[in-house]
Amino acid sequence: MTKPVRSPVRILLCDDHVVVRAGLLALLGSEPDIEVVGEAGSGEEAVALAAKLRPDVVLMDLQLGEGIDGVEATRRISALHDAPRAPHVLVLTTYDTDADITRAIAAGATGYLLKAERPEELFAAIHSAAEGRTTLSPPVASRVMAQMRGAGRPTLTERELDILGQLAHGLGNREIARALFISEATVKTHLGRIYDKLGVDTRAGAVAVAKEQRLLP
Repeated sequence: MTKPVRSPVRILLCDDHVVVRAGLLALLGSEPDIEVVGEAGSGEEAVALAAKLRPDVVLMDLQLGEGIDGVEATRRISALHDAPRAPHVLVLTTYDTDADITRAIAAGATGYLLKAERPEELFAAIHSAAEGRTTLSPPVASRVMAQMRGAGRPTLTERELDILGQLAHGLGNREIARALFISEATVKTHLGRIYDKLGVDTRAGAVAVAKEQRLLP
């Protein structure tokens, strides 16, 4: 009995490095059941192309230079509701900190793969993502399991993690507000919640505890 021919998985690449995109194009082009239908060099471009092309999977880097990062792009792509389903987002990055993983998964990423993985693992992850199944690189899976075992640790929202990251870089309330496009009053409200959750009452204390709890890179 002849097996039914499976349609290629349609891929949109998003990486701000041209050389990386070229390498991925060449690699994925060797697979007959994977088709690259577009490539983006920024988060904004990825969101626009995802809405236009409706790929099965968006292969997303996290750090994208200027503009929105891969996490925000993932959130916007996952929120595309004007079609039967939004494209699945498979993160492909070099970053594997707890904060990066938590933010990406919270934003809607279906899988999280490190660029050090073998091509065969990437191909398998793409097919899994196309079917809505989660794939994690072994180091990422280990971190997720560690987070689950340490469930008693403070749980911060994505916005609180964003603000903590800005604190770690020494930004004041006004600078944080500008960087995140929110009001200073909102920053202060989030800081109060962060202090309560971490059991501190200073900015330096919040950063120290967050790093100790591996909530920051």
